[in-house]
Amino acid sequence: MGSDTSFDPLPQSVLFCCDHNAVRSPMAEGIMKKFYGTECYIQSVGVKNDLEIDGFSIAVCAELDVELSRHRSRSFDEMEDWGDDLSSFDLVLALSPASQRRALDLTRFYHLQVEYWPILDPTGLGGSRETSLISYRQARDQIISRLTERFGPPRTDTDG
Repeated sequence: MGSDTSFDPLPQSVLFCCDHNAVRSPMAEGIMKKFYGTECYIQSVGVKNDLEIDGFSIAVCAELDVELSRHRSRSFDEMEDWGDDLSSFDLVLALSPASQRRALDLTRFYHLQVEYWPILDPTGLGGSRETSLISYRQARDQIISRLTERFGPPRTDTDG
């Protein structure tokens, strides 16, 4: 490794997955696109897609100038309908145990790297709007620290 950093090179394509593709995986997709977007193809899916994008996810990402309101939730099953094939991704980052199981299940036939990032599920922790926002910010910040530990600082404000 001729590089003087200890960060992994960015894969050509990354798929984030979680349970519903409504909270953690869209946040991860949006943040990674903002940080490294031009260098990597990034998508997200859920085991199910029975929920709309979560309003708190939209709010805490907007604080970083990450736009999530147009996100449409989709499941692993729908991925191919959208023109993405699981085998075309270099790295699958599972943010929940159920999505890790599903990804491992689906990747038995492909040479695909699946990693589990245990990101806090901020839903259902209850309380006031402010308490909820705190939980969602924690999840967002866990995603950010995982991304920067793995791939290095954001490249958005640099030339290369």
